[in-house]
Amino acid sequence: MSLLIYFGVFILLFWLLIIYPRKKQEKKHQEIVEALKRGDKVVTIGGIRGEVAKVKDDTIIIRVADNVELEFLKTAIGYKEDNQ
Repeated sequence: MSLLIYFGVFILLFWLLIIYPRKKQEKKHQEIVEALKRGDKVVTIGGIRGEVAKVKDDTIIIRVADNVELEFLKTAIGYKEDNQ
């Protein structure tokens, strides 16, 4: 019986410390990516910086230099840079 209680406490701690924060972070990232629009400056998870040229359903086209545009999956966007 006590083993079952320990197992339950372990599962609860695992969920509170690992799963819940990760889901919260994924939701925030999804909101940021869905709000991207043309002209926003972004950084990919690979460290490529650029400006959003076009947003499609599952991909985003980023202009990284004059006449150079790369297409990335939305999941590859790391974060949006603040315009300063």
